[in-house]
Amino acid sequence: MTPPTGRHRVSNRGMEPDRAPSPAPAHPTDGERLTELEIKLSYAEDLLDALNALVARQQDQIDRLAREVGELQRRRSDEGAPVFRSLRDELPPHY
Repeated sequence: MTPPTGRHRVSNRGMEPDRAPSPAPAHPTDGERLTELEIKLSYAEDLLDALNALVARQQDQIDRLAREVGELQRRRSDEGAPVFRSLRDELPPHY
């Protein structure tokens, strides 16, 4: 999987099996309610794991980019002050 760029919205699409919504019973039993809650909890845990993995990948990317910026700043400071050059000493590109 490629690292995410920009803003991403994580959906739970694909986490829940495709099925037609079943009509809710008039008075679900405690067992049925418990089963439904356990199913919802399972999907919520899967989504939480996916989001946690996404945040971990983004933090790794942020750390890598921060190191690259630090390296570029170090290289720039090692080069020292730019040497003054007169534009009259420069040849135009067509020569």
